[in-house]
Amino acid sequence: MTDSGFTVLVNGTGTIGEPLISLLLGTKDKLGIDEVIFYKHTPRLTDRPMLTDLIRRGAKLCVEDSKMSEFQDMGLDPSYSFSDALNMADVVADATKEGVGMKNKQQYYSKVEDKVKGFLAQGSESDFGTIYASGINDEIFMNGAPKYVQIASCNTHAAAATVKHFGFAPGNSVKRINLTLIRRASDVSQEKSVPAPTVTDYKYGRFGTHHAKDVYRLFETLGQELDIFSSAMKVNTQYMHSISGHFEMEKPISEEQIFEILDRVPQLASTEKTSVNRVFSFGRDHGYYGRILNQVVIVKPSVKTIDNHLYFWAFVPQDGNSILSSVQAVLYYLYEPNEAHELMHVFDRWIFNEV
Repeated sequence: MTDSGFTVLVNGTGTIGEPLISLLLGTKDKLGIDEVIFYKHTPRLTDRPMLTDLIRRGAKLCVEDSKMSEFQDMGLDPSYSFSDALNMADVVADATKEGVGMKNKQQYYSKVEDKVKGFLAQGSESDFGTIYASGINDEIFMNGAPKYVQIASCNTHAAAATVKHFGFAPGNSVKRINLTLIRRASDVSQEKSVPAPTVTDYKYGRFGTHHAKDVYRLFETLGQELDIFSSAMKVNTQYMHSISGHFEMEKPISEEQIFEILDRVPQLASTEKTSVNRVFSFGRDHGYYGRILNQVVIVKPSVKTIDNHLYFWAFVPQDGNSILSSVQAVLYYLYEPNEAHELMHVFDRWIFNEV
């Protein structure tokens, strides 16, 4: 670990931003990060306990100059203005709501490109930069990192991990991929919901929903083209997303081959549990701030092969996979690729073979 003096700015404290700040705070000494700054846009009394705790643990709050007094009236003492924090940052992680990241890129980030090593935004910002998922297309950082990166959504991570490791099993390759996603309506930290199961429109042509398109984009950065289609439905739960997969392979594949891959690949957790609440409970009790950091959790009793057809169900470990990819991207901007990869072993404690 080096005394680098690196500074990371996280813009936003929502379902991605808050746990990302926490993950960076809990590991920053081992990662060689000197300072974690976070930006809060709106002063709300309901957010004060969270802001107070992040500051207590060492994070530095930055706000707009015009709102400095409003935060002070809440009993908080911001360390920096947003503009000062931008000029201090080595890496900026945008974790704002959909559409805001693109506005921030145009209004703020483009003006400090020469000072900041890199910018990353979360899954909804499809035009922000090159799409990335840890363990899927790390090659984009090997020969000059892109200035802007879009971190794939948690569902895209999970789907892409199954494509990479099942779809390209040793001596085999996938011909067609069909995914059905059953999505939680909201995170447990949110109050929104849906009254009943609700089907997602097919807005992305031959891909169906954006999940297939995003997986396609990930593998496109590797020079691979996939025949992939996805459907999605929201249900009124706050636990975890689920994925049903059907892969048509070039050659016959066996369940034993799939189980061998599960044992060999750390990013793929397996479970004998068939109910999502029990896997969620495991993450709450054993994960980092309640999060399993694997890419996906494969339900072993659901794995079925018939000749060259593979069927399975999988659970998506909340946003743990995309948060971990955010940290990996930050490290790629701060260090040489080999060193950045080695530093990720800090998180092995929360990557499980079985849950």
